[in-house]
Amino acid sequence: MKPIHSDILQFRGTHYDFGYQQGEQLKGSLTVKNREKQWKVRKPRFSVKETEVREAISRFAPGLWDELLGLSDALEWPMERVMMEFGGYRVDYKRSGCSIMTGDGYMIRNYDYMPKTYEGRYSFFQPTDTGYAIAGPTQRITGRMDGMNEKGLTLGYNFMHRKKPGDGFICCAIGRLVLESCATVEEAVAMLQEIPHRHSFSYTVFGKSDQTYVIEASPRGVEVRQANVCTNHFEILTKENRNHLADSMRRMESINSQRGQLAGAYDAFRLMNDTDKGVFSKQYRNWAGTIHTSGYLPKEMKTWFALGGDTEPVELDFGKWLNGEALELDRIHGEVDTDIPFVHIDEGAYWTGRK
Repeated sequence: MKPIHSDILQFRGTHYDFGYQQGEQLKGSLTVKNREKQWKVRKPRFSVKETEVREAISRFAPGLWDELLGLSDALEWPMERVMMEFGGYRVDYKRSGCSIMTGDGYMIRNYDYMPKTYEGRYSFFQPTDTGYAIAGPTQRITGRMDGMNEKGLTLGYNFMHRKKPGDGFICCAIGRLVLESCATVEEAVAMLQEIPHRHSFSYTVFGKSDQTYVIEASPRGVEVRQANVCTNHFEILTKENRNHLADSMRRMESINSQRGQLAGAYDAFRLMNDTDKGVFSKQYRNWAGTIHTSGYLPKEMKTWFALGGDTEPVELDFGKWLNGEALELDRIHGEVDTDIPFVHIDEGAYWTGRK
C-alpha cells in the first residue's frame, strides 16, 4: 500500500490573485518537474493562439482567464506554456474510468485514473470578482474533476473515448467552467449543450432539487437524459461507445443491484469505496484505478473525501467555510494499492519511451 495525500487549499480573493498564489506554490514543485519530463516524452503539439483560448474561456467563465494570467506571472512562464498546461482548451486527455451514483440528497463519485497524473490538491475558492465559489479536487490546477459550488450544484464526469477529437475544452476544464458559472442543474445542462467538447464524456449534474441529469457529450453531438447511475458508456449516443464495455457494464450492474439495500448517503459511499463491493477499481496501470471517492451533500452543503479504498470519508463543511470559517485541516491522507508514483509526491512520475 502506498501512502498518499491531498493538500487542502483555501483562498478568498480575485481570480488573478488566486492564480498568482497557486503559481508561487507550484514553483520548483515535483508536480512541475514531473510534468516537464512528461511533455518530453509525449511531445506536445500546441499551437493555439492566445486570442482564441482567451475568447473561448471568457465566453463561459471570464475570471478563469485572469487566473491563468496570475499563474503566468508567478511562474514566469509564457502564456503559451500556461495555456498548454492549465488552459484545458484544445489539448489532449488520456483515457480514464470513474463511476457516479446519486440518491436522496447525495452524489457519490469514484475518480478512476492514473497516479502519474494525480495532483493531490483539494481546493476551496471563493472569488471576490466574478463566478461562484467551488469546493473540490483539482486536475491540471485550474480544472475540477468533480466538485460542488456555493449554490449546491454538483458535477462529475465519466470518460467515454478520445476518438476524433474536436476543437473544444477537455473534461476537467468543462467541470470548472460549469461549476463557476451555473447555479442550477438546468443551467448546467444548457451550458453543457453549448460548450465545445474536445473529447467524449458523460457529465452528471446534481443539486439541491435532487434532480440528476446525465449529459452525453462528444464533439459531434450532445444528448441529455435523467439517470442516477453513470459509468463509462453512453446510452443514447451508442455509436460513440468503445467496443469493450464489459467493465463499465459490470460496475453499473454492481451499483444497481445493491442500491436497494442502501439506507442513505453513507451506505452509498461504502458501496462505492469498499473494495469488495464490485465498483472500486484497482486497475491503476490501465488508467482506471480508483484514487479517490468524493461525496457531495448539497442540502447540507458538506463534502466527503477519501483517498484509496475501505476508508472513512473526511467531512468538510463547505457551508461554514462560505460564511468565513476557515478549515482547520490542511491535508487529507490515504493509501492506494499501487507502486506507481504520484506526480505531486514522487520522483519519476513521468513516462519513459516504454510506458
